[in-house]
Order: sequence, then C-alpha cells, then structure tokens
Amino acid sequence: MSACGYPARGSALARVRSGGEVSLLHWLGFQFEHLWGPIRLLQSHLVLCTLGALLAAVGSFLVMRHWLGTLPRDRGREHAAESVKSIGKPTGAGALFIPVTVLVALLVAPWDPYRAVILLGVLLAMGAGFLDDCSPDAWGRLSKGLIDLFISMGVAWAMIGGESRMEIWLPFFAPKMGQEALLDGTAGMLAPILCEPWLYGLMATALLWFSINTTNCTDGVDGLSGSLLSVAFLSLGGVLYGVVGHVDSAHYLLVPFYEDGASWAVIVATTLGTLAAYLWFNAYPSQLLMGDAGSRALGLLLGVFVLATGNPFLLLVVALLILTNGGTGLFKVGFKKFLSIRVFDGIRCPLHDHVRVNWGWSNTQVLVRFVIMQAVMAPMLIVILLKVR
Repeated sequence: MSACGYPARGSALARVRSGGEVSLLHWLGFQFEHLWGPIRLLQSHLVLCTLGALLAAVGSFLVMRHWLGTLPRDRGREHAAESVKSIGKPTGAGALFIPVTVLVALLVAPWDPYRAVILLGVLLAMGAGFLDDCSPDAWGRLSKGLIDLFISMGVAWAMIGGESRMEIWLPFFAPKMGQEALLDGTAGMLAPILCEPWLYGLMATALLWFSINTTNCTDGVDGLSGSLLSVAFLSLGGVLYGVVGHVDSAHYLLVPFYEDGASWAVIVATTLGTLAAYLWFNAYPSQLLMGDAGSRALGLLLGVFVLATGNPFLLLVVALLILTNGGTGLFKVGFKKFLSIRVFDGIRCPLHDHVRVNWGWSNTQVLVRFVIMQAVMAPMLIVILLKVR
C-alpha cells in the first residue's frame, strides 16, 4: 500500500515483498538460512546493495584491464576543446562494463519481464553507441537521436509495467486527503497524484531521451562524466532506499511509498560500483574512455532511476550540472536547426569546453569544481524539495 492507503505502485517490480519476484541471492538466503544463519543477510536490501557494488566494481575492473586492448581508438570530437589529446586512446569502454552491470543486476536485484525490457534497452543503447565508436565517421545527430527516441519509448513502456494509472509526486506540492476520507482513516494523509499511462509515457520518453543526450554531451574531460554520474546516482540511491522505499520515511515526508524503491536502490549501487572501476582507468591522464557505448547507456540508467523515484523533477535536482553542461548544446543546436533562432551565441558548448577555452580552467579544475558544485547542490536541493512539501 502507498503512504496514502492506495495500492502501491503496481508494476511487477512492486510484488517482491508480497511473494513475487526476488533476486537470485535473496532466494538463496531464504532457502538456506536454516543451514547457516548468517546467509539470511542475503535477504537484506542493504547487504544486496553492498554486494552489487562490490561485484560490479571487481568484475568491471577485471574485464576492462583484460580487454582494454581490444577497444576501438578514439577519433576525436569535431570542434571539441583539446580533442586531439584523446585521439588514439581506447574508447567504447561501456561495451565492457555495461554487460557486467547488467549481469550483476540480474544476480542481486529482483527480476521480472518489465525489468528485463529495461535492461535490454540499456544494452541496446550501449550497442548503438559502440557501433558509433567503432565507425570511421561519426553517425549523424538525426540518426542517433532517432535511435535514442525508440529506445526511450520502449523503456518508458516498461516503466509503466501494464498499469492503468501511474502514481507520481511533485516538488513543493503535497495534496492531502480531505474530510471525505474520515471513514477509512486516511484523512490528512497524502492524496495520490495519478497519471494516465499515455501521458506518463510521453513524459518518460522525453525525460529518458534528454537524459541520454545530456550525459553523452558531458563526456569530454577525464573523470568528469563518471564523477558527476556517481554523485547523481548516490543521491538517487538515497532517495530510493531511504525515502520512497522506506514506509515510515515516506509517510513522514508525505511522499508515496514504493515497494520496489529499495530494489531499484540495489541496481543504483551496482551501477556505482561499475563507475568506481571505470574511474580507476579514466582518472587523469586517462587510459581509456567510455565512449558513446558508456555515456548513452548510463544516461538511460540515470533517467530510469529518476522515474523509479516517482518524481521526474528530481532529474533537475540530482543532475543539474549534467543537464546544464550538456543541455546548453542541445538547446543551441535545436533552436538553430529547427527554429532558426540563435541562442547561447557567446557560449561554447558543452560548458566544460567554454570554461577551459574562455576562462582558462585546467581539466583538473573543471573536474573538481563541477563535482563540488553538484555534490553541494544535490543534497541541499533534495532536502529543500522534501521539507518544503
């Protein structure tokens, strides 16, 4: 049940605690706890988060170290600052660490057909990006944009999970049940905000597409994209596990309680482990680059995790630097190409190129300052968003 007394978000993922799908490790903990008591810890979401992060980190590290030499070589980005320094480096590392992430997620997180579609979408985004990384000439913006759109549509459909209504919550607005709810004891509790599936699908598709492309545009400075994504995922994991995935916290903060919140937090933790391994190799001076194979898949996961919280506006809260850094270029190109309107003429896009070329920031300064800004703003904005409600 949700915090307002209505059925909890009804995707197949929400049936984990009621005897539905469970992860393989969770099942093992349940089946063999009578043989060795401590193995029951595998039924704990917190333990599964830890194991997911550890397995993904070790697995990704070993795979990247062993297969690094098989990756295609970077051809440089047109008009990008200092792109010549990346030419010849192994790129497309996402084709190595994304499959590890998916495999570990299937091991530690509950499985069902809808989640399988989501993970398949992540693999498709990785595959399309890797083909572009391998191509002698970069694919056109239109081709990549259409591929991202179709993948986003499929994942948005899977997030709906066959439900007739989708419950969401909004920042700064928490409607409460009125006097008409006195009979069932829910007066004063959170009233649900229900969204039609078609409307939710449109919103989710747009959010996922934007998340994919802004993340892709942010990849251009050693360690930057991976570090900013790590901060964003850490924030989202906290919301999924400790707020919407915790019935008492959700009730106190007047947000819906989602039974699958903690399960999504396990996948977030798994992805964080993968990023830790990637950053080991991508720290300045980098040994390899994630390429489109990594940035597009991780951007899709960013959007999925935001949708899993039930509040699409959290994308602005946890990934403001990613959206600002990559989004300015998208708006600049989009307005010029489709509306013949010139915007941000005085700004070099993405923003990390602007501050390097126009303000004289070094790569290290860009990385540290961008991460500091996002690390400070994300928790502050989350607290403001929740408490103002």
